[in-house]
Amino acid sequence: MINNVTLQGKLGKDIDLKYTQSGKAVGTTSIAVDRDFKNANGEKETDWVNIVFWGKTAETVANYFRKGDEILVVGRIQTRSYEDDSGSRKYVTEVVADKFSFTTGRKSQNTQDGGVSNSQTTNNASVQQNCSNVQSDPFSNSSIDIDDSLPF
Repeated sequence: MINNVTLQGKLGKDIDLKYTQSGKAVGTTSIAVDRDFKNANGEKETDWVNIVFWGKTAETVANYFRKGDEILVVGRIQTRSYEDDSGSRKYVTEVVADKFSFTTGRKSQNTQDGGVSNSQTTNNASVQQNCSNVQSDPFSNSSIDIDDSLPF
């Protein structure tokens, strides 16, 4: 079975970066994703999707992305549940992001980041250096046998 999600949208808020008791970083946010079709009024509707980042990825995203920035995330859908204060069971569906990418360049960073002007290329290079869970293609060095006949 496959559980793979790719979303491109704009951050609805800054990344909320926290740390677990064991010291692992976890970042949460939501992204706005426009639907491809228009409603009866001729307007596109927007879905708000909760996103969770873990570890070094969470720290990197929190450092480079702000509310309104466009981002592409690849991950999996996860549903979890908890009991609220009144004892009711609540369910939360979210995307646990394994990978992300800049989709637009940032013109400059704030002075607290050193006041350096950064382009998309510079940001992508930094992200690639900082992300430990970006995996290479395991099939890149193997040949593909395309001479097989299809069974249908």
